[in-house]
Amino acid sequence: MAFKATVIGREALMRKLDAIAPGAIAATAEVKLEVAREAARRIEAAAPVGATGAYKDSIIGARQADMPGSPAVGIASKDPDACGVYADFRWKFLEFGTKPHLIKGRNGKKLAFMAGDKLVSVDSVSHPGARAEPHVFPTWKAYKATAKRKISTALRKAVKQAMGK
Repeated sequence: MAFKATVIGREALMRKLDAIAPGAIAATAEVKLEVAREAARRIEAAAPVGATGAYKDSIIGARQADMPGSPAVGIASKDPDACGVYADFRWKFLEFGTKPHLIKGRNGKKLAFMAGDKLVSVDSVSHPGARAEPHVFPTWKAYKATAKRKISTALRKAVKQAMGK
């Protein structure tokens, strides 16, 4: 016997869930934030330190609504309770590395940088590239099953509580 399924969309599904168990969405929102913060802690522990440690300190787990204009590590969501991991823009360069390339001044202008104690102006600089230091996606891949289980457990408990079981 074949089962039939109809895709109704996220909004309709959330309305139906809210009708069945009114506290379910709020219960999962709290757990989603916990999961995001735990993922951020794990990613921070695996992150490269660098000279100052500023990148490592920039990694946080927060609600998407509390971080307007800040792109999350990964993809954004339409979920009003969505949470994510946020980090300094350098995460992409550290995660995937860069190829050796030439850095030129914009609009024909020269580049200025400090060489020792004096300011130097040049047309271009050769960047040697940087090796990849994967720390975001391998850490998330290892934690993803546990994160999903935590959210599913919170949802299941809320539904059971609403049904009086």
